[in-house]
Amino acid sequence: MANKYMPINVSLENRRCLVVGGGDVALRKIETLLEYKSDITVVAPKPNDKIEYFANKEKITLEKREYKISEASGYGLVISASNSRDVNVQVSKDCRENGVPVNVVDDPSLCDFIFPAVVKRDILSVAISTDGQAPFLAGQLRLILEDIFPQRWKKIAAYASKFRKKVMSRWRGQSEKKALCYSRFVQTDWQKILKDKSDDEIEALLDGLVEEDGGQE
Repeated sequence: MANKYMPINVSLENRRCLVVGGGDVALRKIETLLEYKSDITVVAPKPNDKIEYFANKEKITLEKREYKISEASGYGLVISASNSRDVNVQVSKDCRENGVPVNVVDDPSLCDFIFPAVVKRDILSVAISTDGQAPFLAGQLRLILEDIFPQRWKKIAAYASKFRKKVMSRWRGQSEKKALCYSRFVQTDWQKILKDKSDDEIEALLDGLVEEDGGQE
């Protein structure tokens, strides 16, 4: 029976992560982890040039060797992308025996977690998963989400974060007031606002949306 995966967001900042393997698939996972400021160690006897580059730039720690049995137990998260299934099976076994979350690329049966297809716009992350059973479908839907959430959503998300802080400060403990503020924010025509107004004008707009009259004169 296929695994079911609960979608959660986990902070990986400074978490010790191990990547086993040095090919293109391992590289993609490394690049993903780098976006989240992870402390990454890569174990691979023959890493590709880009992985070597990351090591030379001290973005990762690279150990050019084979995986050692049980070494995964010393990490907070592990990804195995070895060309050898025997190695992948061993990594998964070591992780599961020691309570370490593990992802084995293209083998959901050996995974504790999987990577969803993600569209990221600043603090906004939109992810879709098929529980590892049909990743091509998740990839196609990600392309649709790219159109639904164009690049302007980076600014909208950043302004939303700033707006929430203003609301929390102005209406602390008053849930109805806060709800009205958030409603005004999401009903605003942000496509037009971002096109027509300067940063200072948008700041003034946010201040107005916080007030009871919604900034209306």
